Amino acid sequence: MLQQKSAIVTGSTSGIGLGIARGLAQQGADIMLNGFGDGQEIEFTRAELQRQYGVKVRYSSADMSQPEQIRAMADLARAEFGKIDIVVNNAGIQHVAPIEEFPDAKWDAVLAINLSSAFHLIKAVVPEMKARRFGRIINIASAHGLTASPFKAAYVSAKHGLIGLSKTVAIELAEFGITCNTICPGYVKTPLVDKQIADQAKAHNISPADVIRDVMLVHQARKEFVKVEELAALAVFLASDAAASMTANAIPMDGGWTQH
Repeated sequence: MLQQKSAIVTGSTSGIGLGIARGLAQQGADIMLNGFGDGQEIEFTRAELQRQYGVKVRYSSADMSQPEQIRAMADLARAEFGKIDIVVNNAGIQHVAPIEEFPDAKWDAVLAINLSSAFHLIKAVVPEMKARRFGRIINIASAHGLTASPFKAAYVSAKHGLIGLSKTVAIELAEFGITCNTICPGYVKTPLVDKQIADQAKAHNISPADVIRDVMLVHQARKEFVKVEELAALAVFLASDAAASMTANAIPMDGGWTQH
């Protein structure tokens, strides 16, 4: 489905990003991985994806809070693959605290990585996409881009902003064959969510099991975490020719949570 296409997936050394990178590679796309982690583990993942799916898989350690490193990653992908067809802005961090105690530095960091990084990467790839009249931009927001929860001021603000950015980009670029959509997952069992469970337990003074049952999944009608593989399948569809008329959408995949 995606043979001869190439993709950058940010925050893809684990969790949702890695699942999406795997799904795109399985369909034939070359992949630029990005993220932090143990160097040997990242190299193992890179080599395994390349071997398993017969595509080029490269890695950039770009810090997504640094615009110049984001631009350098785009340049590297262009040099390695010849072009950039698909961008998945998935990199994200979280911090949970009451608004009056929310550290200024954490606010700045969450907005930089969860929102501004997407702006900088989109800006870096759009000129070539416009010239070729093809592009697929997929931004990974959250159900918290559509609604709010307490103690997540920066995360909720960034994810709402990401949806607004996506809609603006979609409208600007629609006539050039470029789509821009946002996926809004509910709770997915990833290392980031594992950390949120601990943070929420501390903030609410309850047990981790109570956080899962009474905070995270209380409004997910299915009472199950969203699977990474489900998100990857949706991203693959949005990257495909079949989704050419889908743009400016914020698509929940949340077990019904935002409709509660």
